[in-house]
Amino acid sequence: MMLVPTAELAAHLHDPAWIIFDCRHDLMKPEIGVQLYAKSHLPGARFASVDRDLSGPLTGKNGRHPLPDAEVFVAWLGSQGVSNTSQVVAYDSGGSMYAARLWWMLSHWLGHKHVAVLDGGWDIWSRAGFPVTSKVPKATPAPFSAKPHDALVTVDQVLAHLGKPDMQVIDARAPDRFRGQNETIDPVGGHIPGAANRLFRDNLDAFGFYKPPAELRAAFEPLVGKHPLHEIVHQCGSGITAAHNLLAMEIAGLKGTRLYPGSWSEWCSDPSRPVAT
Repeated sequence: MMLVPTAELAAHLHDPAWIIFDCRHDLMKPEIGVQLYAKSHLPGARFASVDRDLSGPLTGKNGRHPLPDAEVFVAWLGSQGVSNTSQVVAYDSGGSMYAARLWWMLSHWLGHKHVAVLDGGWDIWSRAGFPVTSKVPKATPAPFSAKPHDALVTVDQVLAHLGKPDMQVIDARAPDRFRGQNETIDPVGGHIPGAANRLFRDNLDAFGFYKPPAELRAAFEPLVGKHPLHEIVHQCGSGITAAHNLLAMEIAGLKGTRLYPGSWSEWCSDPSRPVAT
């Protein structure tokens, strides 16, 4: 189960085996997520800060949202009540872009298979009139153990495969940023040479739900071409929306692709790395 409908989550709101995380965030207003959470959130939901909980310290060379230390992240999950048998559900109000980050970190990086994204997220939940609260739950710590899996690629691996036929990078950013235009977040515009472009929001329908598997498959197959799926590497600005494309491919039945967490913000931090526009 990768997506959870609102009605199904509503039926499990008081199930202690289900742990909900509110991942709302705004790249341009980093503190808006915790402010929105304090105002209103799903009953029982814990807040997961994209900058502090789902990312590690910045060095200026490792991108805007580097992965946290695995042991620190595992300990934080346990402090939030996540155990190895917990069903984790993540949501946000950004088209599931931040929820997909938590989904990938748990399911692919740590190998915890009981994790899903709330399809439609906060927007659909609140519009449908499901319950919300401002009460912050008191989490009971739980034992949680996990070790990182080989589900990602490093900047050096991407660099080593440039111009070779055994890796296809898919960039989830908007087409204008991919072309090197209207770059307002990172200091350098452009993309990794040879990358293809697939805007993550194209994975959603007009209501904010993920599109049907067949429709997603038809969109991604031309980008995959003849590549085995393990040669497909997802990338974006900082490793956030790349997870959205990876999730969409898995919904489409295209499993086995990998993520480059450092993404463009790490790539462009070194002027010796080539840039295409």
